[in-house]
Amino acid sequence: MKNKFVALLVRWLVVALGVTLATKIVDGIACDDGTTLMIVVVLLSFFNAVVRPILVLFTLPFILLTMGLGLVVINALLFMLVGRLVDGFHVAGFWPALWGALIVGVTNIIMAAFIGKPPGAGGGSAGGGDNTNESGRIGKARKPAADVIDV
Repeated sequence: MKNKFVALLVRWLVVALGVTLATKIVDGIACDDGTTLMIVVVLLSFFNAVVRPILVLFTLPFILLTMGLGLVVINALLFMLVGRLVDGFHVAGFWPALWGALIVGVTNIIMAAFIGKPPGAGGGSAGGGDNTNESGRIGKARKPAADVIDV
């Protein structure tokens, strides 16, 4: 998608679908109405964009020690935090939050396979306006010389 606003709305819809599935599948997660769901989606997106990288930085040794499973714990803690902050969105404890975060994550992975990568996630010249050459570097295209290894 070339329009970043439309891509953001689509990602929010996917997160909303994941949260809705989590409320239907996991006992201990409930959402009262659509307005509450929109607030939950915006807060989850904000926390994933701002708070999660800080938590990952501070818990990097734990994440490495658990071979990445620490990221699931961080997602569950953020899910629980949103449950505490938003009236009308109820998360009963850590385990429902863990399962809810897993469902939202799997929903995002499945939908990303159908929709494609979000803008800014790499993938060459998908933006349309950037000046990249065959090697993916920014700049003018050049003829590769026979004796030069382009790394």
